[in-house]
Amino acid sequence: MLRRVKTDKNIISDLPEKVEMLDYAALSRKQTVLYRKAVSDMEKRVLEAEGIERRGIVLGTITKLKQICNHPDQYLGQDVYTPSESGKFALLKELCETIYEKRERVIVFTQFKEITEYLAEYLTGIFHAKGYVIHGGTPVKRRTEIVEKFQGDRWWNPAVENQATDRAFRIGQTKDVMVHKFVSKGTIEEKIDAIINSKKELAENVIGSGGEKWITDLNNEELFSLLRLE
Repeated sequence: MLRRVKTDKNIISDLPEKVEMLDYAALSRKQTVLYRKAVSDMEKRVLEAEGIERRGIVLGTITKLKQICNHPDQYLGQDVYTPSESGKFALLKELCETIYEKRERVIVFTQFKEITEYLAEYLTGIFHAKGYVIHGGTPVKRRTEIVEKFQGDRWWNPAVENQATDRAFRIGQTKDVMVHKFVSKGTIEEKIDAIINSKKELAENVIGSGGEKWITDLNNEELFSLLRLE
């Protein structure tokens, strides 16, 4: 059985390029403090736990670390979202200001629904116009309306990164797609990205199919090394 992909120029000669790149964001001072404390708290609890309890502690901590990497207020449950307190917010502003100046379009994907309204408000200030927000709770009819207004595209699944970027990089388009993946320096995000790039087969067979559960199978030394801030 032969597999045909959109990037095969023998099949589709006029498809524009999809360029993927990693953009590294430095943690703010507040993010750094919260990150280290979350890892420290986890280490103490993990040493006294095992089995399902240990697994729950690890998965819960991973979620916390992701939230901290996005913005401290997401983790703390606050609603201020000062841009200077997040390395990713600062990086997003820099990137989107260039996009605005070039009169281009951007789609911002996030795993967390609770941060979308703050991102939307932040981006409104950069683009001087309101954008559209889609999440799992958005009615199907409304999703269709939003996407049609954006570019006549179909609905995408924001939970799957590759599927999301491929929705933008679709057959029939005429413009190149630039995919910027935001990664916080020295954090679990950068370390997992390194694992994925160095062990492609592991990424596809284990990481890709099992989500983050593979991390809970690491021994304490491996786990602490993965989560600790470098």
